[in-house]
Amino acid sequence: MTIDSYRFLDFATRQIIKAWVSRETQETRSIPWTPMSKPLAECSIALVSTAGVARRDDEPFDEEGERRNPWWGDPTYRTIPQGATEDDVELHHLHIDRRFGREDLDVVLPMRRLRELANDGSIGRPAETHYSIMGYQLRSQVLERETAPAIA
Repeated sequence: MTIDSYRFLDFATRQIIKAWVSRETQETRSIPWTPMSKPLAECSIALVSTAGVARRDDEPFDEEGERRNPWWGDPTYRTIPQGATEDDVELHHLHIDRRFGREDLDVVLPMRRLRELANDGSIGRPAETHYSIMGYQLRSQVLERETAPAIA
């Protein structure tokens, strides 16, 4: 199945975005890196998903805002407790096929797999809280300056 990430864009905007994506993928940027200070088997691991996962009792991500303005993406985040299941959450994202994550949450937020890694000693333990943002952030300044530091 093919996902049309440009389906809500008019023709001119679609062409601009395609050119922007092409330019962005050609640019090389340094990636900040901090070496781990202890073995993974002693670490608590939190997951961050870009699939727009939100608890059903939490505020959904703003898909309508993106439909009105395709240059904008909701830069907020949601917390997801360890052990949440498909019945506890909903996916709010216009650029992925949400059916897969709705059928198996591990596709977009692999908490059960993380628990398995803890059980076999590969990691110390899953964090109590995981995080989700809405991917497709064309203007990432708010995400970089506010959302990511708040999650960290």
